[in-house]
Amino acid sequence: MAYDDELAGRIRGVLTGKSDFTEKKMFGGLAFMIGGNMAVSASGQGGMLLRADPAASDELCSHPGVELAVMRGRPMDGWLRVDPEAIASEDDLERWVRVGVEYASSLPPK
Repeated sequence: MAYDDELAGRIRGVLTGKSDFTEKKMFGGLAFMIGGNMAVSASGQGGMLLRADPAASDELCSHPGVELAVMRGRPMDGWLRVDPEAIASEDDLERWVRVGVEYASSLPPK
């Protein structure tokens, strides 16, 4: 499954004005990077892949449509899958993109 171009455009719109973001195809999707660290991605599996503080994973996953991403058969703290329904509104999309951007911005640049 290819990533959702419309979702990628919506994410790009949220990041407009943020000068230090770049885009990179990875994980079968289109990732949006801050300082070389992935913040959020229009996922090739549908919805969004989001990077967040691992310590906040449980709290973030308590929201409907949000769960830990499973990579190589293992649930990964700090990597979240956000269903399309959970980012249907612009306010919801902005909220989740902000979570990813804040965490990626807290990491040392690559």
